[in-house]
Amino acid sequence: MRLARLGDEGGGIAERDTDTGSEGDTTMFEIELHRLRHDDLIRRAEAERQVREAVRVRRAARRGAAVRGAEPESHTRRRSWFARTA
Repeated sequence: MRLARLGDEGGGIAERDTDTGSEGDTTMFEIELHRLRHDDLIRRAEAERQVREAVRVRRAARRGAAVRGAEPESHTRRRSWFARTA
């Protein structure tokens, strides 16, 4: 048995015990699994960046419309949720 470091590329510190029997197959599997996880994280991060960018653009468009003299949107309620008390 030998200790193998997991996540050395990403700065991880986890270690685990490995059997020396089929080490080549296990190592290749772990490397491929690491690459798949890495690619998935990259895709998720890019999607989140695109969402933030879209929100920022929409806010800027709303502010621009308000500055140009468009009628402001009212988000206040005119009616109370509760009945008036006596």
